[in-house]
Amino acid sequence: MAGNSQRRGATRTAGSKKGATIGTGGKGRRALEGRGPTPKAEDRPYHVKAKRKAAAEREEKATRGGRARPTSAGATARPARPARPAGGRGPKASTGGAEIVAGRNSVVEALRAGVPCSGVWVSHRVDADERVREILKLTSDRRLPLLEVTKPELDRLTDGMVHQGVAIQVPAYEYVTPGDLVQRAEHAGTPALIVALDGITDPRNLGAVLRSAGAFGAHGVLVPERRAAGVTASAWKVSAGAAARVPVARATNLVRALGELRQAGCFIVGLDGGGTTQVADLELATEPVVLVIGSEGKGLGRLVRETCDVVASIPISSSVESLNAGVAAGITLYEVARLRSR
Repeated sequence: MAGNSQRRGATRTAGSKKGATIGTGGKGRRALEGRGPTPKAEDRPYHVKAKRKAAAEREEKATRGGRARPTSAGATARPARPARPAGGRGPKASTGGAEIVAGRNSVVEALRAGVPCSGVWVSHRVDADERVREILKLTSDRRLPLLEVTKPELDRLTDGMVHQGVAIQVPAYEYVTPGDLVQRAEHAGTPALIVALDGITDPRNLGAVLRSAGAFGAHGVLVPERRAAGVTASAWKVSAGAAARVPVARATNLVRALGELRQAGCFIVGLDGGGTTQVADLELATEPVVLVIGSEGKGLGRLVRETCDVVASIPISSSVESLNAGVAAGITLYEVARLRSR
């Protein structure tokens, strides 16, 4: 090195990073200092969520401009395009509690019932059967926002649900009170028939119960507010549109709500495998009744069971332990309708 000491860079300058140092000189302390919270994905310019957010803002801006174009529904013009859920996802990305209802039966039943709708999506190459034609006609008559999309885009909007080429966006479900169900029966001039669910957490079971309730003339369904399934997109789908015709009441306390229904003149009938009578021999069927159905695993809760006036059972084979709530509700509602028809 001595002979090359005049060469540029041959010797190290004092204080270089490779030179000897005494102590850390505050370097370790500075390395431990935080850089603040990590920015949200939407605030990072090169993140995919930021790009989606920017695209949604541009689309919303264009929508407020009131652009319209002809559609395959036969209308000459249509209102502004429905707002797409953020991120191109289905019910999980909807805002304000809105839900995506998918499937031809569910959509046509919802539109027939006049359910408020903020957007209608139709696949670009959907097979136009009678239900699709009716959906397009109802959409045109109600002047609802209509948007033709590709199948992959509709798959993203519905979060992978079976949509059959059509989907709509509906606002959050409006629940009624237990007293409203009794008043509905009084207006119909028939003995009240209400189905109460205890501990049913699967929305598909709720949808199946709603479908059976609509088929056999029940006046409504009662569900607890906590630890229970509500009317979600899955319940809409399984109900095949019955959620638009059968009201659902929500109670803060199911036991208290059952007591109020008893005071209104209803008999409380619980369903359990160890019941004292069979549903086919239920003498109370011709009176105002509330059918309480528990979960397949736990059955009726202790307090709910103590509230019931009678506990009935469905005779099944000994090789089958129990029936799920949707099947049990359908069988019991059929037997009640049969007994009332006499």
